[in-house]
This record gives sequence, structure tokens and C-alpha cells, in this order.
Amino acid sequence: MPIRRELIDCAKGIRLPLLCLAACIGALLVHVPQERWVWGVAIIWLLAAALSHRLLLLMAGVLTLVLSHGLALWPAPLTDGLARQDVALTGRIVSLEQLEGRARLNLAVTRCHGPTELPRCDDLKNVRLDWYRPPALEKGDRWQLTARLKPPHGFLNPHRFDYGAWLLNKGFGATGYVRGEEDAVRLEPGSGPAFTERWLASRVHNDFTRRWLQALTLGDGGALESSQWNLLRETGTTHLAVISGLHVGLVAGWMLMLGRLLARLFQPYDWRMANWPWVLAGLAAVAYAGLSGFAPPAVRAAIMTLIALWTASGRHAPGVWQAWWLALLVVIMSAPLSLLRPGLWLSFGAVGVLILAWRWREKPVWWYAILRSQALLSLATGAATLLVFGQLASLSLLINLVAIPWVSMVMVPLALLGWLLSPIPGVGQWLWKLFGQAAYLFEAVLEQVRQWQPSWQPSAEQVWPFAIMAFLICLVWLLPGLSRVWRCVASVMTMSLCLGGSATPVLRSGELSLMVHDVGQGQLVDIRTANSRWLYDSGPRSRSGFMAITTLWDEPQRFDGVIVSHGDMDHAGGVPVLKTLHAVEHWWAPLSDTIDVGAVTSCRAGASWRIDGVSFTFLWPRSTATMPAAENDRSCVLLIESAHHRVLITGDAGQAVEARIVAHYQAPVDVLVAGHHGSHGSSSQRLVDILKPARVIYSAGYLNAYGHPADSVIRRFRHAGSCQWSTASDGAIAVKSSAPGISVVPQRPASGVEQCRPGVESGR
Repeated sequence: MPIRRELIDCAKGIRLPLLCLAACIGALLVHVPQERWVWGVAIIWLLAAALSHRLLLLMAGVLTLVLSHGLALWPAPLTDGLARQDVALTGRIVSLEQLEGRARLNLAVTRCHGPTELPRCDDLKNVRLDWYRPPALEKGDRWQLTARLKPPHGFLNPHRFDYGAWLLNKGFGATGYVRGEEDAVRLEPGSGPAFTERWLASRVHNDFTRRWLQALTLGDGGALESSQWNLLRETGTTHLAVISGLHVGLVAGWMLMLGRLLARLFQPYDWRMANWPWVLAGLAAVAYAGLSGFAPPAVRAAIMTLIALWTASGRHAPGVWQAWWLALLVVIMSAPLSLLRPGLWLSFGAVGVLILAWRWREKPVWWYAILRSQALLSLATGAATLLVFGQLASLSLLINLVAIPWVSMVMVPLALLGWLLSPIPGVGQWLWKLFGQAAYLFEAVLEQVRQWQPSWQPSAEQVWPFAIMAFLICLVWLLPGLSRVWRCVASVMTMSLCLGGSATPVLRSGELSLMVHDVGQGQLVDIRTANSRWLYDSGPRSRSGFMAITTLWDEPQRFDGVIVSHGDMDHAGGVPVLKTLHAVEHWWAPLSDTIDVGAVTSCRAGASWRIDGVSFTFLWPRSTATMPAAENDRSCVLLIESAHHRVLITGDAGQAVEARIVAHYQAPVDVLVAGHHGSHGSSSQRLVDILKPARVIYSAGYLNAYGHPADSVIRRFRHAGSCQWSTASDGAIAVKSSAPGISVVPQRPASGVEQCRPGVESGR
């Protein structure tokens, strides 16, 4: 009987974790094509019905409910057939951002109509549009306009922001720009900004103060400028900039203390049994989240706070860990698409660390509790942030010891009291003025910390070792029963093992790695040997001045050499950034005036150098006297030979140049970065037959206007047995040459029907 009771208690203990597992599976299936999961869900229901087990039936119900909710929220992306086509849209402006020379608006679509011979777009719900030279626009306006759209997509490079995934998670089914501005019709004027924003603007005239008030009290992260977000990110304090779980919890805690104090005054004999202070604290948490319009992070924080209040009240409440699982279950069920957002796991991970840190310990001195909690949170969240964003704020532990109390105990109370007392003339404005001074001081301290903070950041190869080290050290200090001496010894051993492993060079002599970055319709190839780094081309520059190279690195980089194949802006567009922000030892280009830098060495056929057991040789152009008139045909053609493989990069050289190259060089190559992004004017049949490239990579933009790579080129390489990849569909493509073989790893999971050539079926 006791054994059976223990088994029953154990089953009850894992009930919520199992339901959370079912909810997570349902939320993940939202991102999987329907044909892959529909039979699996049916089998789960049949199994649960056959076993007639209540827990299995409940799990199947939770999975189905979360999956259905997620599918209803998941934006229907625009079909590729409507890309670059004029589409008639009718919708209301949900949010509006004024930029230099244009407006960026989020349009809630009520009607979408494209050309009759093309696919329909009736399911399109939300789009993100740029409107150049716009008329006077207001939030809430209802417009009928023409737009040119494309499905959600963005550059996909290692450890960088995935704009395409962000668009989908935000509910956008397409992005684009407004066309035929003169034909756009305002069907109904909007009410302008929300009442709270209008109220704030009428009473706070200082732009800096108003931005911070909107961020901390209305949850409007877009109110802060990009420079402010960079400052917060580089100092590890972004979690303080909007309505967070910490702020919601503090507001609920203050209201609980106030309620219990009032209960003690008016119910002196049974104040401990009063329920209304707990209800008041819960209502305060919900109201604070409501200030942000119930944005997902604020809703998540409110749910966690409400369940925490229930647990702390002790009134038929679950245990601490059961409450943690219950909160996770409710959050996932209410917002299935948040499962893959880092904020959810950072929030629940931080709470889990605090539970582990103090669950079985005696109540410590307050200052020790703060120091220990902050240190453990910095290790855990720092490791997670390093894995997600590839960055490390080395002084975040120290600055958060000051920043968290300052924001939570000074700035947030002043901001909320200002709202509460704003109807009283002068009082609210005075409190908000104090808030503005506190925000100025906060940013000034962060700026000073940024200047003191070492600029070093772990390389891509060091991210995992450093993250594992931080997680393990955090775990060592969380485990109960260990003495402080053993914790210190284990921490030192963990640091020596992880740092020692991270110091091992990724490449040995004779090995080679390439990263064909996803930069849109352009080219940028990062080349590394054991101890050197080179760049072939610098990516494109658009007519607006945007340069894709600015999205690749946050810190200054050093290159032993940069080879600019020719002067076109899709290859030389990023040269100004390399010149001003990064360190380049040597420049190559077809002519000395191809690029505007200091000393430029002209690339000429036969010029070569060898470093770390890897040879670099130019195959074209031959001489200044025979330099072709066409800019593309002047491209520097580079052959890289490691100890084990050959790589050829031909720039934009056309078929005439290719014929002259293969007349002198006829050895097979293992990797070919296809000429001119896969244009039909390059990659001739003769080049394919002679070089027999085993692997072909196209550096091309998603749905580019040129149709690169061309169908004829894809078929040509396919008939030759070449494996093919394209940055347009596969994201950045990593190539590594070593003794065991050559590996090609795309950033986006394989999307093609054959493993050999994922994602490349047609350029059109």
C-alpha cells in the first residue's frame, strides 16, 4: 500500500510537466508542415482513446488545443507567386514609425486582391510597409492602397538576428512598399495615438523623458532609439527597458504590502486571514500589464505574478515547482508562438534559478541574498544570451547590482506615481521630471560602463565553450550539500577545462574554411586559415545607402587582406565600412582606382602567396593592357588550394573570361562559388565540363529581380552531378576543408527534395 501511494504521488508530481511537454509539442508543430504532423496527432488520439487513460487524453487535448490556437495565430505568408506583383490592399494602420524620408507602418489587412491570373491573398492578415514621401498619416487610419509585397524574409547569418523569423513571430505575412502614392485613398481617419500616449505627450514635453516613460509604463520598446537599445544590449540591461516580470512583481508586492497594512489597521484581529490584499495585488499586476496594451511579455509577467501570489498566499495553492510548471503551461497555451522566443525561456529560466538557489536554504542576510541571486542569474542568463545572441556583457553582473534597484525602486515608482497623480496639476509633471533626471543618470552610468567594459567578444568558436562553462559553474553553486571549498574547486576546474578547450585552434595548418554570407543580391565570402583571415568582396550597398556588411559583426574585425573582385556596388558596396570600422592589412582590386582606399594592389593572373599551408592564386585578369572594358569581366578570379581541396571564386566574370581561364587551368575543383550569382551569362558548359565542380554555391538575393540563379545554370550543374546551394534559400553557407573531407553546412535547414542540393530548384 505505501509503495502504491508513493507511485500515485509521483504520478501527480509529473502531471503538470507532462502537460507542459504536450503543450510544447503542440506549439512546435505549428512550425512544421501539416502533412508531417496530421497523422501523428491522429495516432496520439487513437492511442489515448485505446488506453482510456485520463492523463493521456488530457495530454492529447492540450496538444490539440495549443496546436489549433497556434495555427489560428500563425500568419499566412504571402505566396511566392505574388512576390514583386502589385497588390490592392485595404486595411487599418495599427502602428506607425516616422523615418527619414519615409514612414514604416504595420497594416492590419481587411481585403487583399491581386491579379486574377495569380494566386489569391485572402488569408493575408498583417503586412509591414514602407511608404516613401507619405502624406500625413495617423495611427488608426483606414486606407485603400497599392503595394508591392514579398513573403517574410531576412538575412540569415551565424549568430545574427533572424529578421524573417522575427516577422513571422510578430504576425506579419508580408513586407513591401506602397506604390502609386497618388492613387492611395484614406477611407476613414484614425483616432491618432492611444489615449495614454496623447495624455503623456500633452504633459511631458521632454522627448528623452517621454521615450523612457513610454518604454517603462506603456511597454512601447519602439519608443527608445536604436542607440539606446545598443547601449542597453552592450551593458546587459535590456531586460530593464520595458515592462518586465521584475517590475510587475514589484508592483504586485507593493500593493500587497499596502493592502496588508490597511487590513492590519481595519481588521487587527484577523488581518492575516484577509483575502482582499492578495486580490488587490493581483489586480495591480493585471492593471500594470494593461498599460502596455497587454503586450505578450507583459501578459507573461502578469500570469507568472498571479500564480506566484496564489502560491505565496497558501490558500489551496500548489507547491513552488508545481506553480512554475503551471505558469509555463498557461503561458504556452495562451501564446503558443512565444515558445521559440528567447524572452520566455530567459524569464522562466531566471525564476527556476532563483527557486533552486533558495528552495532548501535558510533565510540569509539581505545583502548576501541579493549578491548571490544576482551572481547566479548573471551566469545563467549570460550563458543563454551568449548562445542566442552570440554576445557577452562582461560587466553585466556588476552593473545589474546597481541598475536593477535603480530602475525598479526609483524609476518605475516615479513613473507610476506620475501616472497616478497626473490629474493633480503640477504633481504628476514634477514626478515625471524627477523620473527624467533619473533616466538621464541611468544612461550616463551605462555609457561610462560601456567605455570601461572590455571590447573583447568571444569568437563564434568560443561561444559554446563559454556558455557551457557559465552553465556548469551556475549548476555547481546551485547544487545543495556542497561546501564552499568544493564549489570553488569545481568552478576552477570547469573554467580550466572549458577555456583550455576553447583555446584549441579550430583550423590546423593546411585546413581552410569559408563562409559565404547571406547579404542579399551581392557577394561577401569570409575566408580563414589557421592563423589568417581574408575577405573576398564586401557585399552590396542599396540606393538608400544601406550596406549588408553592417549586419554581420558588432565589433571591429581584422582582415589580413580584402579582395574586391570589381567595382560594382553589389560587390564593392561595403568598402566604406571596411575602411572606417575594420582593420584591413592589404587591399586587392582589378585596378588601383577600382575602390577608394589607400594602397591597392592590382590582382593579376599568376600572383600568389602561401600561408598556413594554403595557397592563394589569381587566375584573372592577365594585364592592364588586356583589361576588358566590361566591369564584370575585370573580376579578380581567385583559386584557393588547401592541403586537401580546391576552391574557385570567379566574381562576375562572364563566359568569354571563363574560356580564357580554363584554357590555362583545367584541374577539377571541389567548391565553385558560381560566377555572377548564377547568371545565364556565366558558368558556361565548357567551364562545367572541365572543372567538374563537386559543389556549387550561389550568392544571390531572395526573389531577386534578375532571376538568379538561372534555370539553365542550375540544370547545367545538375547534369554534371554537382551539389548546389544558394544563400537566397539556404542562408549563409559554411564550408570547411580538412583531411577527413569537405563539409558544406547551410544556416537554414535543408529545404530541397534532395539532400545534395537543398533549396535550389529554380531561381524564379
